[in-house]
Amino acid sequence: MRVALVHDWLTGMRGGEKCLEVFCELFPDAHLYTLLYDPARMSPTINAMEVRTSWLNRLPGIERYYRYCLPLFPRAIESFKLDGYDLVLSSSHCVAKGSVARRALHVSYIYSPMRYVWDLYESYFGPDSSWAGRLGMALWRRSLQRWDVRSAARVNFFVAISKNIARKVRAIYRRDAAVIYPPVDLDRFRIGKAQQPHYLVVSALVPYKRVDLAVEAFNELRLPLKIVGEGPLKKKLQRRARGNVEFLGWVTDEALAELYASCQALVFPGEEDFGIAPLEAHASGRPVIAYGRGGVLESVIPLAPDPETAPTGIFFPKLTVASLIGAVEQFEKNKHRFDPLAMRARAALFSRDRFKSEICAFVEERVREWKGAARVA
Repeated sequence: MRVALVHDWLTGMRGGEKCLEVFCELFPDAHLYTLLYDPARMSPTINAMEVRTSWLNRLPGIERYYRYCLPLFPRAIESFKLDGYDLVLSSSHCVAKGSVARRALHVSYIYSPMRYVWDLYESYFGPDSSWAGRLGMALWRRSLQRWDVRSAARVNFFVAISKNIARKVRAIYRRDAAVIYPPVDLDRFRIGKAQQPHYLVVSALVPYKRVDLAVEAFNELRLPLKIVGEGPLKKKLQRRARGNVEFLGWVTDEALAELYASCQALVFPGEEDFGIAPLEAHASGRPVIAYGRGGVLESVIPLAPDPETAPTGIFFPKLTVASLIGAVEQFEKNKHRFDPLAMRARAALFSRDRFKSEICAFVEERVREWKGAARVA
């Protein structure tokens, strides 16, 4: 079977790229299509693929300004010639699901509808964004929304990363989506022997992640906070942070595992589509302090009065500094309620092997149906 994988862009190893790694393992002979590709920032598994990039990748210095090229992405993704494949498996949070595969079965594993023009538009292009960005998206938003909805018809089957995203797919595209939760690589993480005083944030430094809340809260709490991640907001956040807040950039897998294992808790301040970082913390036997909306409600078990319940985290109800501070203070009083082995067991329900098995079974069944329908036709 001739297979094409399509991913939005390859500029760093985040949650979507961890899912893509599994797709590459399932289909090692596939061609991998993407808008942009920086091999220095990708894993050996992805770099081992035959990667085919769009014309955007040839623009000088594109890695510095590609975020401003969003209106060009639909045309770039449609430029790929995918007529010669039997299966197209897209891995999409932006435009990959809009790739044109006229003769192939198209299965889209979707992290979110194009968040920049739907529910997170204000986070990216609100008052804190540049005037050029606000003006540009004011002109392009409706056009991109129409394209996003129209191109959803090119997908034969959607698979969402969470029930949260399946609801958005239904609301925006009027399409049903199966749910297969993304994987956490249990082998990368371990339970630590002792905890250090620091709390931890692991996140891209972009607006909707709300890392600013964590910085402001820990400025007031005066507790040590380590932040792993890069992004356009880094310098702004650094200027706002006090000396107890440390920015580490992206770190190696080994260093990240050690930070998880030794932290007091992972702070997860934004509303996420699903969120792999909380499960990585659980795989390390560590709890999560999270905003109580979005996909995290499907992975984290909140602290409850019932002593028989094994909690894995604490939710704060409002996207405010005061609400997050209250959750941290609640955690400080209830540390004894969090069992590292119970949190590790929770993460095991979302294992990499489980993800690979469920994706493989779903794709094989859809391919059988597709071939059967073709024979009847």
